[in-house]
Formats: sequence, C-alpha cells, structure tokens
Amino acid sequence: MTDAPEGIAHPRGIRSYVLRTGRTTTAQARALEQLGPRFVLPYDEACTDLAARALAAVPGCRRVVLEIGFGMGHATAHMAQHMADTLIIGCEVHTPGVGALLRLIDEGQLGNIRIVQHDAVQVLQHMCAPGSLAGIAIFFPDPWPKKRHHKRRLIQPAFAQLAATRLAPSGWLHCATDWQPYAEHMLDVLTAEPLLHNTATTPDGYAPRPNWRPETKFERRGLRLGHGVWDVAFARRAE
Repeated sequence: MTDAPEGIAHPRGIRSYVLRTGRTTTAQARALEQLGPRFVLPYDEACTDLAARALAAVPGCRRVVLEIGFGMGHATAHMAQHMADTLIIGCEVHTPGVGALLRLIDEGQLGNIRIVQHDAVQVLQHMCAPGSLAGIAIFFPDPWPKKRHHKRRLIQPAFAQLAATRLAPSGWLHCATDWQPYAEHMLDVLTAEPLLHNTATTPDGYAPRPNWRPETKFERRGLRLGHGVWDVAFARRAE
C-alpha cells in the first residue's frame, strides 16, 4: 500500500488557514471542560493509526470519515446522524468551533463523533495510516481568492496525493465550495491525481449535493450573494 508522499502538503509549512481570535462563549467553555476529555482526542504522532484506535473505543462503528475544518460543527453533526455506523473524526483548529460541536454532540446524543484540535494536514501525515479512512470531507475551505494567496489553498497536488494514500480502496473525497475558481482548481488538481477518479456523471464533472451534506450557512450566504455552489466528488481507485 502506498505510504506518505515525499515532502509536505504545503511548501515551507504554509498553512491553509489563519488562526482567528474568536470569543469562546460560556456554554462552549463549559462543553470543552465537561465533554472535551471524552470526545477530543489529543494530537499524538506516536499514534500512527488514529482510525483503528478510535474505532476500538466506539462500539457499533465500522469505518472512519475524517472531516477537515468543521467550523461550528453543523455539517459534522448532520453527517453523524445520517451515518450511524460511521465514526466521524473532525479536525478544527479554532476553540469556539470545538466547543460548539461538543454542544451539538451533547444535544443530539451523538456518540459517533470525535475531535482532533489540530492542523488536519499533520493529522493526515502522522496519525492516519495508509488506507485507513472510508472518506474525507472538506466543506467550504477558505478559497484564498487573491492570486498571491493561491499557494495557501488546501487542495494542492501534494495534499491530493496525501489524502488519496489515506483512503481505503473506493474511499471517497468530497469537497464543496461556493467559489467557482476554487471549484475549477479542485477539479483540475484532483483529476490529475492518479490514485483518484471522479465519481460524478455530469458533463461538467461536478456532483450533486448528497443528503448527508447539509446546506451550510456558508452555502446559504453564497446563494444569497448570487454565487453557485459546487460539489466535487472523487474516490480512491480500487486496487
């Protein structure tokens, strides 16, 4: 099975996100204190198969889906409700978002979610074994629209290769964006990755929104502004 690609997913350690100084509400802080020890997993490079370790602690789940950049967690909770036998591991760096998702876990009694508060690229590189993920979800990542910032976009050739190696055969990679130039960039980059194939059957190569991906606030905002929304769906080639 293919191991990690050489190099790093973004040259010179360039991040695809900016750490914001958002305010953590009292309710989010309480959720972090009370629920964090159970649902937030530590970033630990000594753990080289996060999926196997997490599954062993969650009876009833048979596979793992990694969500990158879950924001305030609404899509994560929606996926968990629609995939009862799947463990959703969400990666998010912003503390208010982690607290918000913990509240949704408590409100919905969602036992099939775990969180890693860390850079998802490093989680993929160091904590996800090759072939260990059933899917990777990336909803509305920062499009970095200015040309000089394009290098910060998460979806880059090295990232596509890294993500593909972490997927099991036929495992899926699903992205969504409301920024057409980024959608076109995603389609080009993922099409060029030999380990992946486009699962969409439409002439333009874009996929319909699946029922397990809710209409997010970013999507509604984009539609209000007259933007389209594009779903890009690829899968690991069966070996």
